[in-house]
Amino acid sequence: MAAKLIDGKAFATKIKADITAEISARKNQGFAAPCLAVILVGDNPASHIYVRNKRQACEEAGIKSIYHSLPNTIPENDLKELIHQLNNDPTVNGILLQLPLPEHINSDALLELIDPAKDVDGFHPYNLGRLAQRRPALQPCTPYGIMMLLDHIKETYKNRHAVIVGASNIVGRPMALELLLAGSTITICHRFTKDLSYFVKQADILVAAVGIPSLIKGDWIKPGATVIDVGINRLIDGSIMGDVEFTAAKEKAAWITPVPGGVGPMTTATLLKNTLTATINQDSETRDIP
Repeated sequence: MAAKLIDGKAFATKIKADITAEISARKNQGFAAPCLAVILVGDNPASHIYVRNKRQACEEAGIKSIYHSLPNTIPENDLKELIHQLNNDPTVNGILLQLPLPEHINSDALLELIDPAKDVDGFHPYNLGRLAQRRPALQPCTPYGIMMLLDHIKETYKNRHAVIVGASNIVGRPMALELLLAGSTITICHRFTKDLSYFVKQADILVAAVGIPSLIKGDWIKPGATVIDVGINRLIDGSIMGDVEFTAAKEKAAWITPVPGGVGPMTTATLLKNTLTATINQDSETRDIP
């Protein structure tokens, strides 16, 4: 029996509708609209598309977005100064620094400069540390969105083996922390893993996030597994495919995300959710001041 599709696009639409309604209700109570500052450095075509889509989603949800489009040659110190200004601006609730950055800029140093309370991407060491300590604050968007999808299909976590293929700071590592927090037994595979198929075949929950088309073969999938494909790979003919051999995998899995239309829309939805959460937290702190 073929796997059921996990429709991330439809679920993300519902989440965005809920966020829009909550923002509208807050405005009626006298609160200002959330404000997200987006920083884009350089002319990476994919980054421009991502930023455009995020800004459009903000507009539709009632979130104000401030756009800083900067040249590829900007000195790192100038970028640091901009982040300091945004950190200190009480009208800005969230800061998104679009990656990748040019080679002359230290991405880790820049991400660490962002105020953790405004770190809506969830990449700051403070927020990742909170997740590791089982006290999540602002959570990395893609893993957080995946957890919402898994909860949506009523996935069970305890006594389940979750295998994550890919160990990036953006998806793989925080994904492992999320699933560990939920009670799963975790295995992380990466480029030094020997015999990847051995581990994938054990996965009750599989998350593939490496950016290599069809790396995960369909016959590796454990019967009845839940398969989350984070990969978005554009082929020479312009088509898009994930990291998993979809056609073969869906014949063995119980649930599977399509590419596109699975994880991608959820990442944007959770960015909006984090921006609203950050705004509510900041408003609460302001009201607590005597």
